[in-house]
Amino acid sequence: MKALSIRQPYADLIASGIKTIELRNWKAPYRGPFLIHASKIVDLEACKRLKVASENLVTGAAIGKAKVIDMKIYTTEKEFLKDKNKHLIRSLDNRDIRRTVGYIINNAKRFKKPVPMAGQLYFFDVLSSTT
Repeated sequence: MKALSIRQPYADLIASGIKTIELRNWKAPYRGPFLIHASKIVDLEACKRLKVASENLVTGAAIGKAKVIDMKIYTTEKEFLKDKNKHLIRSLDNRDIRRTVGYIINNAKRFKKPVPMAGQLYFFDVLSSTT
């Protein structure tokens, strides 16, 4: 099975079904199920903005699973901002719109118990015993 490391609080918001587009600056052909891996990095500014208690967030573990159903390539700031309630980013900031890709996610489910594991870059393979 594939996994994707995602910074907190975004990993938690995906596992909760609140965040339905994950932004990256790279394209991948992968579509299908993946483990939501909460990286060891917590974006404290995002926690504050989104009113998420950072001290309650699990890191360094698979916290759930979901499915990538499509990929969206953003070409304009207007198009990017139209989806802000799905990717939860308010502005482009330093993001290059020409390299902004949104992975559309559905069927998110949180695990009852997190599974400790190391993360990696991009979509990566994990042993099936984790799923």
